[in-house]
Amino acid sequence: MFVVCVTVNVKEEYLDEFIKATLENAKNTREEPLNFRFDVLQCLDDLNRFFLYEVYKNEEGMFAHKETDHYKKWREIVAQMMVKPREGIKHKNIFPTTEEAFIAK
Repeated sequence: MFVVCVTVNVKEEYLDEFIKATLENAKNTREEPLNFRFDVLQCLDDLNRFFLYEVYKNEEGMFAHKETDHYKKWREIVAQMMVKPREGIKHKNIFPTTEEAFIAK
């Protein structure tokens, strides 16, 4: 699996608009065949800071995501809403393995 963790700091006046646009992107991303997970998290200590947790089958899944219309639309809409550019950090999954992640307990 391939994981991307993105931190976004949003201008307060755009908070509701950012959430709306991000949820639309997240829901569409979940429909992508190579996406396993897309969580949208809001920081409790700073409600203008968000953490996007994205899990893809592989790195190609992330690249495919970045070519979708819904991602391009999201990127354009939220660009003006950010205090500073978003920070995405790519990770290699170690545990659980792809197979273990989908085995019911």
